[in-house]
Amino acid sequence: MTGSLLFDAIVFLLGAIICVSIAKRLGLSSVLGYLIAGVLIGPYVLGFIGEEGEDILHFAEFGVVVMLFLIGLEIEPKNFWNMRKSIAGMGGLQVAGTMLLSYLFFILIDFDWKVALVISMAVALSSTAIAMQTIDEKGLMETTFGNSAFSILLFQDIIVIFMLGAIPLLSNTEVEAATDSHESTGNLLDGLPMGYQTLAIILSVVLIIGAGQYLIVPMLRRVAKTGVRELLFASALLIVFSISFLMEYVGLSPALGAFLGGVVLSSSEYKHELESNLEPFKNLLLGLFFIAVGASINFVVIAKIPLTIGGILLAIVLIKALILFITGMVFNLKLDQNLLLTFSLAQIGEFAFVLLSFAFQLNILDQEQMDIMLVITALTMSITPIISIINERFILPKIGTKESIKRPMDHIAKSQNVILVGFGHFGSTVGRFLRSHGIEATILDQDSNRVDVLRKMGFEVYYGDATRIDLLEAAGIAKAKILICAIDNPPITQEITKLVKEKYPHVELMIRAQNRNDAYELLNLGFENIYRESLDTSLALAKDVLSKLGFRKYTLIRQVQNFIKYDESSLRRLAMEPKGDDDYLFKVRKELEEQERLLEEDFKRGIVEYDIHWDSESIRKVLKNQQNNAKS
Repeated sequence: MTGSLLFDAIVFLLGAIICVSIAKRLGLSSVLGYLIAGVLIGPYVLGFIGEEGEDILHFAEFGVVVMLFLIGLEIEPKNFWNMRKSIAGMGGLQVAGTMLLSYLFFILIDFDWKVALVISMAVALSSTAIAMQTIDEKGLMETTFGNSAFSILLFQDIIVIFMLGAIPLLSNTEVEAATDSHESTGNLLDGLPMGYQTLAIILSVVLIIGAGQYLIVPMLRRVAKTGVRELLFASALLIVFSISFLMEYVGLSPALGAFLGGVVLSSSEYKHELESNLEPFKNLLLGLFFIAVGASINFVVIAKIPLTIGGILLAIVLIKALILFITGMVFNLKLDQNLLLTFSLAQIGEFAFVLLSFAFQLNILDQEQMDIMLVITALTMSITPIISIINERFILPKIGTKESIKRPMDHIAKSQNVILVGFGHFGSTVGRFLRSHGIEATILDQDSNRVDVLRKMGFEVYYGDATRIDLLEAAGIAKAKILICAIDNPPITQEITKLVKEKYPHVELMIRAQNRNDAYELLNLGFENIYRESLDTSLALAKDVLSKLGFRKYTLIRQVQNFIKYDESSLRRLAMEPKGDDDYLFKVRKELEEQERLLEEDFKRGIVEYDIHWDSESIRKVLKNQQNNAKS
């Protein structure tokens, strides 16, 4: 409206805050809130954003790049290699099937075969930004659906490379014009023989891997020694920018390059520092991206040919949904997980903007076709959150496995008023230990494949989202004494525990915390029974190390108990302190020094130094001496 950068920033931030707040209050996803904000402030409604909307969209796509870098940090190379079959299998089937049906559809409505082929490539791609944001919000990454969606999306990001390479072969542009167009894009590989292009791509990948080990990590070590936190943030941005620029310069997907860079750095000691620095930046850019998508919906084009737009939109969503559902069936996904996959990925993704723009530059698409496909791409992304809400609110509750299955009484349960939310690697250990002592916990889990296996093993399991009060009530929360929250998602954990504390204050909450910072947040919310998942395991390892070095086992058991006692006291004292400044670091150092002093005093004072109870080695020595004395 005014052309002022500050005014544009105010409009974007105000639109996001208002619309996302309303969306979350109504129980909707934040993605839908951002999209609505974009529509409202866009050029076709309130007009706060003008023709610069397309430029904003290109800039905002960097949020997708940062997101894939962070996803790469979570996947170590070994795990990535282990996923190769699901990535190639599910992703390959989905892309090939969608391209085939889309191509036939556009040929049927009288599109040129080259145009139909390019559009079918774009249609085969789903939105990594929308799907992964929704999966993260709902804590579904560790479910069968989450893993399947990630495999398909990753394959799509890889196949974009080959699609971009194939599009120039369909070009209707004269060689000279094409060359000029390529030179304007700054693509290093344009005009080179195929062999040189392949070599440049391989060298780029090798360069990223080598830089990760021999350049980036040493650089981060030097930056860390300065003690200046903002330099680490700048370093994180530099890494992502540099990798993305290199990939784009050689004609590859910058998002794929960022993902590869994340995988390379996933085993470095700076993994968590990079994550913590980039996470807020990623969320801000993704929000900007969703707003830009909403603002790019051209209502003028829709008004001109509404039936054509509506018909193509419906056909594309149905084609994608059909292929995704078939893919899920082929790979044995249960119905609820398959529906989540189908409705979450049935849109056209952000990389379609890149493919369509590239094809337009090469005169494969004309202006009308370009406008139609851009509108349809934005619309499919916009309606995805709405379709997902319909699925979650009206379809999944009717097919979810909420009723328990009768099982043989293999042992008598002493109690059935314990509810366990989450049966992953942490929750399964808790549940099995309780069951071995005759305590049957009612288990809630969002992975129906896991639910099915647990029921066959004799557990009482309810499928569904534990943030839904009706599911908690079906599981018996009103009569329960204890609820154990063992899921690996702090925001969802807080949502569940707040809900239970408000509605059923008599239920005692016992909560898993990922780490110390997670524990701080839970303590500040008023929760007391908090269990850090790495604390006991770390101390068990340290105890065994000292045992092998000659310390008595019972002494170590007592010292571990003392360590936990002192550390828990320190945790509560530090919970209210502002984090991240020098004053906080000073107080942490003082707390550590005090803990070490107390533990050393305990040991030297003789509380445990001469305590030989349960010390099997000392007992054996005594018995051996008694036997020797008896013989003599």
